Amino acid sequence: MNRQSVPAVPDALPLTEALRRSAPLADLRRRLRESLFCLETIRPALPPPLRTLVQAGPVDEEGWTLLAANAAVAAKLKQLKPRLEQALQVAGCPAKVIRIKVIQRSFV
Repeated sequence: MNRQSVPAVPDALPLTEALRRSAPLADLRRRLRESLFCLETIRPALPPPLRTLVQAGPVDEEGWTLLAANAAVAAKLKQLKPRLEQALQVAGCPAKVIRIKVIQRSFV
């Protein structure tokens, strides 16, 4: 019998290894960790009822985005913004400026 040579397919790279090897994904992971660190840093400075109504948003060169569940929560966060930014500074967070945005919900 004449066997045709079948090209060998390399073993798939485990996801963790692929993430480790990719510079853009490594940067994304770093920014995600920074964002979560910022959220955990400011959480004690939030009134307890607000703690479940905010989420960590993106971190970039200009600052960090804090996502509010609705406009009323965003208004209260704007009042607390100086205290929250001070908490970030004390903790040594890379993001010193907080942007506050309302989470946009789509109705389908």
